Amino acid sequence: MEKRQELKKFLKPVHLWAIAVGMVISGQYFGWNYGFKEGGILGLAVAALIVTVFYTTFIFSFAELTTSIPHAGGPSAYAKRAMGPFAGFMAGVSCLIEFVFAPPAIAVSTGAYLHFLIPAINPVYATIGVFILFILINLIGVKEAAIIELIATIAALVGLAIFYVAGLPHIEISNIINENSFSNGGTGILAAIPFAIWFYLAIEGGAMSAEEVKNPKKDIPKGFISAILTLAVGTFFTLFVTAGLGGGLGELADYPLPQALESVYGEGSFIPTIVAIIGLFGVIASLHGIIIGYSRQTFALAREGYLPRFLSRLNSRGVPAWGLIFPGAIGVICAGSATFANALIILAVFGAVVMYCISMVSLFILRIKEPDLERPFKVMYPIVPGIALILGIVCLYSIIKYSILTTSLGVFGNEVPLLYVISFIFIVSILYYVLYGAKRVRIISDKNEEILRYNETSKVAKD
Repeated sequence: MEKRQELKKFLKPVHLWAIAVGMVISGQYFGWNYGFKEGGILGLAVAALIVTVFYTTFIFSFAELTTSIPHAGGPSAYAKRAMGPFAGFMAGVSCLIEFVFAPPAIAVSTGAYLHFLIPAINPVYATIGVFILFILINLIGVKEAAIIELIATIAALVGLAIFYVAGLPHIEISNIINENSFSNGGTGILAAIPFAIWFYLAIEGGAMSAEEVKNPKKDIPKGFISAILTLAVGTFFTLFVTAGLGGGLGELADYPLPQALESVYGEGSFIPTIVAIIGLFGVIASLHGIIIGYSRQTFALAREGYLPRFLSRLNSRGVPAWGLIFPGAIGVICAGSATFANALIILAVFGAVVMYCISMVSLFILRIKEPDLERPFKVMYPIVPGIALILGIVCLYSIIKYSILTTSLGVFGNEVPLLYVISFIFIVSILYYVLYGAKRVRIISDKNEEILRYNETSKVAKD
């Protein structure tokens, strides 16, 4: 009887907290500041408040799903159980859009930070080099990778603390409240939402490590809830201090925190340089954490038959090697050839919010379809998941109307409308599923049921 591929259980709540926060922490260091251009300082602040409520309600709801179904496939597993294989596939594709295109955006920022510190470094070469390095690091095993993630995350939080302490005494209210602080009114708020999402994007990625958590029913809620609280506090101070230093009034950059400090302490001074150096830990933590996430999602989708089987193979360290390398190669190409200009952020955010909405619909269906399902952590139903679903739809609307329909992705010197890119991904994915994936999923499902019956029979015979 063929043995089902299983990941090893190493992780504790602190590791899950580090992975969840680490995946997101770069969002405190760059990307969100493009929302200043769309909605002004106060418009972005309102957008960030909406997004914070959304993510708080979503992550509490997500904790119910994750503890009920602790599966490396995360959203794909929940949607499949609630609505069938095709819904699971679409949730998985949406999740992969988020987790494959977020790393190139983060890697580009890593190159920008290195170039800020050492102008002689070519940011493109730095971007590609860092990306490849952390793909290789992730091949060593989840326990070692989680320790690296924990160290990088703590260092990034220390960097934020230094930024807050150095910046707070120099805040000027006139930088926050002025004639440009609420530009474009309600439209500006909606247009700023995709960038406010960057403060929290990928926090749900900890679910991809659910099979590797020692005690998922108790440890996953601890890790998730502590992570959302950490990020909510960071979002408030990052936005407030950066805006108060004038960071929302000048030219936008991929390193807004040291840029804001330079306006007070001077160009090339010690404190902005220190924050930029530590900021590298922030972007590295997210790059490293999301690489963990996409590899586990790819592994889970391949194991269930949605993707080619070779992507689910584990190396001698229990790591899905091809699940790391294949999506990573796509990310490296995007990082090296794409014009940043916020398009990669929007692409990742779109995939994430589609997946969030599918997950919340799955929660409602599972509550009705499987009322007796063991739920070690129960959210306040239907209020909390209802708020998450409504705000998720609002976020999706704003992303499509104010970002996707107005943005292009620079690929090898050509500007391709983002709508075309997304349409192409989904059309190809659906064709793949219809022609190959659906049959493969049925075969794998039958085989898994056979393995389960065999294991149960063996257990009874042993007893």
